Amino acid sequence: MNFNELGLCKEIISAINEKGYENPTEIQKNAIPHILMGRDILGCAQTGTGKTGSFIMPLAEILNTGKSKSRMPRSLILAPTRELAMQVSEEFNFINKFLNLRMALLIGGVSFSEQDNKLAKGVDVLVATPGRLLDHIERGKVIIKDVKLLVIDEADRMLDMGFIPDIIKINKLLPKIRQTLFFSATLSNEIRNIGKDFLINPKEITINPYSSTSENIDSTFIKTNSKNKMSDLKKLLYIDPIKSAVIFCNKKADIDKVSRFLKKNKFNTASLHGDMNQNLRIKSLERFKDKSAEILIASDVAARGIDIDGLSHVLNYDVPNNPEDYVHRIGRTGRAGKRGKAYTLFDDYDDKTIILIEKLIKKKIYKTTFDKIFSSQKISYNNFNPTKEKNKYKSKTLLPEENYSNFKESGKIPDFLN
Repeated sequence: MNFNELGLCKEIISAINEKGYENPTEIQKNAIPHILMGRDILGCAQTGTGKTGSFIMPLAEILNTGKSKSRMPRSLILAPTRELAMQVSEEFNFINKFLNLRMALLIGGVSFSEQDNKLAKGVDVLVATPGRLLDHIERGKVIIKDVKLLVIDEADRMLDMGFIPDIIKINKLLPKIRQTLFFSATLSNEIRNIGKDFLINPKEITINPYSSTSENIDSTFIKTNSKNKMSDLKKLLYIDPIKSAVIFCNKKADIDKVSRFLKKNKFNTASLHGDMNQNLRIKSLERFKDKSAEILIASDVAARGIDIDGLSHVLNYDVPNNPEDYVHRIGRTGRAGKRGKAYTLFDDYDDKTIILIEKLIKKKIYKTTFDKIFSSQKISYNNFNPTKEKNKYKSKTLLPEENYSNFKESGKIPDFLN
């Protein structure tokens, strides 16, 4: 099946071709026809499976006819984090390239004025985080009683982050007769029960169960201890040539600690966690995406849903507390047919969690030590010249004008750059 067979208009097909997408993914093949028929969807798909496109493409097709009204969006997409909402807005802008649909992005951490101006002009698509949307509703700046299509993305993360009460509050303000698309990386009983309040006779679509890991990812667990953990992380970064990598930490305090250590050792890093203000979060993501920084150090919540092209490595500074987070973390590499590598540092106290991960992914985890790795490669860590290695990476700093242009084109809110 190709995109021409999905019932999308020529403008969307042209945008898809320009983006370089060749064939629809499994979630797109299964979801788009049903969405275009007006069915509610209960979808289960991991990040990296084309899930965002599976609802953005048909949403643009459905909204291609009709006209928006001031402060009354025709569709609403709810995302749990600011970064994910920004990513959804970027995907929409790609698909909307040859259409004339209007979109507004409502996220916290930036001023209300730019967002209010867009809402006043009327938008077809409203992408928002729950808290910021409720802020606008309470201020009388947006009315959602005319929403014809609702998308709830990453529903399981909404649950984890405590947003379900906000979602329920928003749902009561929406029209009863509408189309709803409910996507989650997992379909637990709790998620299914929540979905019952939003969906009417939904078509259930499950692609790539969350417990599966890609065959394109080489995953290795390496023994360490708390005393040597930081220096072992440094060794880890010399095992393979790293084009771009994400290092996951369980604690926010460790993100800053790891970042300071790696910068001291000539690594070009960017950080991402929930306590950072929106200005810094956007700048960190932009630096990593444009290759100004080759390493992003992040928490699970802050990085949830962020799709980075060409990610060569995922490194776990800690074994994740939740086994499903392990699958989610390493699944960011090895995409689009490319191979990826994932390394996880572990200690004796991680044995129970590792057993739970093995039970979830239904395979034995390969464990080793640094001595075995360097011995098998017939190299000595002591022979590495960190300065020489890091000279391969040239820093690039975006000028304010470049930042502003990028944000403007992607639909992001650039108030802080004014």
